[in-house]
Amino acid sequence: TLGGGLLGWWFHRLSPADQQVGVIHVLNCLAHHDGLLPLKNAGIQLVAASVSIFSGHSVGREGPSIHIGAACGSWLGQQLRLSANSIRVLVACGTAGAIAAAFNTPLAGVVFTLEVLLIEYTLAGFTPIILAAVSATAVARSVFGSQPVFAVPAIELGSLLDLLYIVAMGAILGILAAVFIRLLLTLTRRVATILIWQRMLAAGFLTGLLGLFVPEALGIGYDTVNAVLLGQLAGITLIILLLGKIAATVICLGAGIPGGVIGPTLVIGALAGGVMGQSIDFLAGTTTPVGFYAMLGMAAMMAATLNAPLAGLTALLELTYNSHIILPGMIAVTAATLTAQHALRTPSLFLQLLRIRGIEYRELDPVSKFLQRLGVATAMDRRIRLVEEKLSGDTYSSIAANPPT
Repeated sequence: TLGGGLLGWWFHRLSPADQQVGVIHVLNCLAHHDGLLPLKNAGIQLVAASVSIFSGHSVGREGPSIHIGAACGSWLGQQLRLSANSIRVLVACGTAGAIAAAFNTPLAGVVFTLEVLLIEYTLAGFTPIILAAVSATAVARSVFGSQPVFAVPAIELGSLLDLLYIVAMGAILGILAAVFIRLLLTLTRRVATILIWQRMLAAGFLTGLLGLFVPEALGIGYDTVNAVLLGQLAGITLIILLLGKIAATVICLGAGIPGGVIGPTLVIGALAGGVMGQSIDFLAGTTTPVGFYAMLGMAAMMAATLNAPLAGLTALLELTYNSHIILPGMIAVTAATLTAQHALRTPSLFLQLLRIRGIEYRELDPVSKFLQRLGVATAMDRRIRLVEEKLSGDTYSSIAANPPT
C-alpha cells in the first residue's frame, strides 16, 4: 500500500508525457517518433520500477529493462547524429541487450526484439542486434556470474505418448493466456478515467490485502517457479498460487503500476504447467516429472501472451539448457499460440494497450517497411541542372546530350 501510494503521489505530479514508460512507450516511439526516446522517461522508469518491485507488486523487471536499454540506444544514436533508421537499430540493440542480460538468454533477446518490437527480420538489423545481445550477456556474466535464473533439474520426457498430453496442455495454456489478456485489458479500460494516484493507491492496497492470504503472489515470483520446477508444491497449493498470481498481476498492471509483464507470465505459466502435470500424472499415470510440464507451461504462456512463439521457444531452450525439451516445447508453444491468437482471436496485448491510450499502431506492409528504412538522402535525385526559364534549341540539345551526373 505504501509503495502504491508513493508511486501514485509521484506520478500524479508528473506531466502526461513523463508518465509514459515501459514496452508500449518504446513501441510508440518506434512507430511515431523515429525511435527518439527521452532519457528522462528512462530515469523515471528505473526509479518507479525499483519502487514497484521492492514494495512487492506483482510486476516483472524485464519491461523496465527493455525501456532503459532502448532509451540508452536511442540516446547514443542521437548523440552521434545518426539517421532515424540507424537510431531504430540502436533501440533494438538496447532492447536485445536488456533481455539477454536480465535472463542470461542472448538468443531469446534477439528473437524477442525482432518478433515483438521490430516485427521484421532483416540481415542489416540482425547482425548488430546479435552483437549487442552477446556483449550484454558477457558483461552480465562477468559481473553476476553465469548461474541460470531458474533451478532447472535434469529431466526429460518420459514417453512419446506424453506428447498428446502436451498438445492438450498447450491448448489449455492458450485459453488461460486469452483469459489473462482480456482481464488485463478490461481492467485497464475500466480504470482509465480514474486519477492515477487513486489507481495506484488502490492497486497497492488490494495487492497487499491479497498478500495476507497468498504471500507467494507478491513480487516477481521466481522463487515460486523454482519450487514448482523441483516438484515441491502440491496440487491445491498450485491452484491457489495460480489464481492469486493472476489476480495480483492483473490488478497491478491494469492500474498502471510501472513494471513488466514477461516475468509474471513465466510464473503463471509455470504454475499452470505444474497443475497440468500433476493432473496428467493423477489421471494417466505418466512418468514425465511435473517440473517438465512446468517448463513447457512457462514457454507456452509467454508465447501466447506476447504473440511471440519463437521468443518463447528460444527462452525455454536457453533457460533450461535441456536439448530434450525442444520437440515438446515446439508442440506446446504452437498449440498455445494457435489457440490464443487464432482460435480465440485474442488481440495483441501491447498493441491493445497502446490503443487504450489513444495511440494507433499500424503493422506496416513490406513496401512501407522498406520505405521507412530508406533515408531521404538515399531517395533524393541529385542529377539536376539549373537553367533559364527559356531555352534555345541548341542549349536544350546540349543538355540532353550531356545530362548531369
